[in-house]
Amino acid sequence: MKKIRNIIFILMLIVLMSACGGQSKDSEEFLLSDQEEDTENDRENEDAEQEQAKTGTETENLVYVQVSGAVKCPGVYRLAEGSRVFHALELAGGMTKEADPASLNQAEHVEDGQMIRVLTFEEAAARTEDPGTAQPEDDGKVNLNTAAKEELMTLAGIGEAKAESILAWRKEHGDFAQIEDLMKIEGIKEGVFSKIRDSVKVQ
Repeated sequence: MKKIRNIIFILMLIVLMSACGGQSKDSEEFLLSDQEEDTENDRENEDAEQEQAKTGTETENLVYVQVSGAVKCPGVYRLAEGSRVFHALELAGGMTKEADPASLNQAEHVEDGQMIRVLTFEEAAARTEDPGTAQPEDDGKVNLNTAAKEELMTLAGIGEAKAESILAWRKEHGDFAQIEDLMKIEGIKEGVFSKIRDSVKVQ
């Protein structure tokens, strides 16, 4: 009888130990699974943050330009910041046969919102011949309404003090209407004016 009890006790102990061991193993597997899931979530969050940062950077570094004129596909195009005009022309399909490549600087950097217009040979020639766009010839005279102090001091009889007086008068009264207005300035009378009258102009 006592032997049977011992056997029963041993069997119960074995069952109990097996149950505890299985529970410990399940707990360990659960903990490991939980840690792996947290690690995977951390990786996904990190990847998402990197992708968002990359997207934001790319958006900030883009510019939009409009290409028109003698190109195959006029329109608005998106380029990376720092791109040049020829990059925009490539996106627009390139120039047509009528386009004048010299009508614009293809090596120039583009700016956001810039309009890039390619002229035809005919348009470029008309612009060159238009007298309204011609630059006035340099006659060598000093423009009293735009000259800086150093330029005024190149005139005969005009030193630093008189040049500053001219600038002060111009600032107070506005542009000179005629070169004779110089004589309204203290220190510039008929004698000084007669020396410089052929060297100055107003525009």
